[in-house]
Amino acid sequence: MEAHLLEWLNLSVRWVHMITGVAWIGASFYFVWLENNLNRVNPKDGLSGDLWAIHGGGIYHLEKYKLAPPSMPENLHWFKWEAYFTWMSGIALLCLVFYYNPMLYLVAPGSGLTGPEAVAIGIGALIAGWFVYDFLCDSPLGKKPALLGFILFVLLIAAAYGFSKVFSGRGAYLHVGAIIGTIMVGNVFRIIMPAQRALVAAIAENRTPDPTLPAKGLLRSRHNNYFTLPVLFIMISNHFPSTYGSQYNWLILAGIAVLAVLVRHYFNTRHDSHKFAWTLPVAALGMICLAYVTGPAQMANGPEVAKAPAKIEYQPLPETALGGGAKPAAAQAPVEAPAAPAPAQASNAGPAFDKVHSVIQERCAVCHSAKPTSPLFSAAPAGVMFDTPEQIKLQAPRIQAQAVASQIMPLGNITQMTQQERDLIGAWINQGASTN
Repeated sequence: MEAHLLEWLNLSVRWVHMITGVAWIGASFYFVWLENNLNRVNPKDGLSGDLWAIHGGGIYHLEKYKLAPPSMPENLHWFKWEAYFTWMSGIALLCLVFYYNPMLYLVAPGSGLTGPEAVAIGIGALIAGWFVYDFLCDSPLGKKPALLGFILFVLLIAAAYGFSKVFSGRGAYLHVGAIIGTIMVGNVFRIIMPAQRALVAAIAENRTPDPTLPAKGLLRSRHNNYFTLPVLFIMISNHFPSTYGSQYNWLILAGIAVLAVLVRHYFNTRHDSHKFAWTLPVAALGMICLAYVTGPAQMANGPEVAKAPAKIEYQPLPETALGGGAKPAAAQAPVEAPAAPAPAQASNAGPAFDKVHSVIQERCAVCHSAKPTSPLFSAAPAGVMFDTPEQIKLQAPRIQAQAVASQIMPLGNITQMTQQERDLIGAWINQGASTN
């Protein structure tokens, strides 16, 4: 019952996070587009530009004042709660998925960290990330936006590299995203909103506004705009193990972030000209290159997959992983694997499926089954099941990516899959994944 309730709580929080995130990022994109498309030719007195638009069966006329109208309107709409609720729901999701059971989803196997230590590192990184960012923006670097942006990029990728050494791939990516999200909401709460309040108050009191505050708000707003596409990628990255599961996941994240910023820059500047149109084909080519270099054949441990072990010693499966202490019948004794084939037969021979099936039933099917025996899940994660040989063969590419190449499965290696077992599965897949 606990697993079922946690699943629905996860779903509810994730849905709120998605809804508020769409509202926040959508508003950001819209106002950038609006600013870039104002008609600034011979504007009316007091205006910096206007724009006519049609949408939903109606025609709209929008005007932007150079400073403010002669008298402030009674109802002035502020855009802030989208940002606040996006961040709060994101932190709630971080706690549910990674901090509630850090040894399962957060801590990288073999890192030596305890659960509380990993959580402390994660929370500390979010706090430190904001203060470092805020300090750099208020330093002389704030007057050199390009250099500041480059330094921020280097620091975020350095954080991704550090996280990859102690956190799981998904945990590393999501914490980089959480740092960026914290910076973005910090910009709204600490800089942009105070600057806007000061502007409105100065106008209401008929005094000259302080120009430094709007300038700071503009810089932070621009940062938020460029952060959006990398954050959106990180939000969906947990569905793609070839990115976060790679041993070079931090470099992949850096590459995708660069491509995302290039695309965002084109859309931010196309109102002036299309001189940055080259960024779109470059980004597309970059994604193709990333897809190639992250392919199974290019993985650093790919060549090792074809080497089947001579013998597999099964480790006892933890009772907590199964629930009720039941053990699969296949896990009773060591299983002798066939000796490595002679060179002339290497292309035809492979591990017998019954040995592969035994490993998968012991190490994987406790969760990935129509009726999981692990108390962590009430249904098979992502609907992936290994109950029959046909299901196992169908999921062979996914098994290769997640259990052999990236080794992110089983989660936290809770069922203690050995390297020899991973090699056995990899050799079986390399030889055609036959179930005969």
